[in-house]
Amino acid sequence: MGSYSARGVHGHVVHRLGARIVGGDFAEGDTLDIRALGAELDVSLTVMREALKVLAGKGLVDARQKRGTFVRPRSEWNLLDPDLIRWRARDGDTDRLLRDLADLRAVVEPAAAHRAALHRTEADLDALDAALAAMAEAGDDPTPAARADALFHRALLAATGNELLAGMEVFLEPGLLERDRLVHARAASGDPLPSHRAVVEAVRAGDAPGAHRAMLALLARAEEDQGLVNPRPAP
Repeated sequence: MGSYSARGVHGHVVHRLGARIVGGDFAEGDTLDIRALGAELDVSLTVMREALKVLAGKGLVDARQKRGTFVRPRSEWNLLDPDLIRWRARDGDTDRLLRDLADLRAVVEPAAAHRAALHRTEADLDALDAALAAMAEAGDDPTPAARADALFHRALLAATGNELLAGMEVFLEPGLLERDRLVHARAASGDPLPSHRAVVEAVRAGDAPGAHRAMLALLARAEEDQGLVNPRPAP
């Protein structure tokens, strides 16, 4: 299940309860007192039940006869769900999320850059150039800078010509937005344009090995910037 709108009563309850579960207010296996939570949030049982259906779709809760509604084990959560990524980033699981995101990007994005160099179209190059222009315009402003960076990586995945890889932006983008929001807001990171432009130049030239190397260099730079905010623990 994808991102759920925060608008309206249902959306408000989904995000309040989801963030509390992800943040650890409720432990795995805890039974939720729906009536008490409804009273606390000042919503009807109907609203509570509808919100819990959404959270069940994200793997956070389940319901059984005689047991009621309970929190499922973390291993059963849909950790790629955009809402879970946002809740993890903002409710106490930032370090692990950023480390996992960095590892996922290291697996996916160099290979995506390699493939993009072989399969990109002129429209793909235009999209990548537009993302670079948006990054330049955003400068150090955290919110537009994060959006421009996400736009770049979305365009790169699309340039692979592989629909499944392009679809991964649904999972990567929420994490990238949160990661960039933290880095741009708290760390004196350098200009991201040169490392991103190097990837585009290699993709434009059809240089697949060069695009792979340029993406590795970009990710190494991202790790340095991320370390200013959330350093990896010593092994």
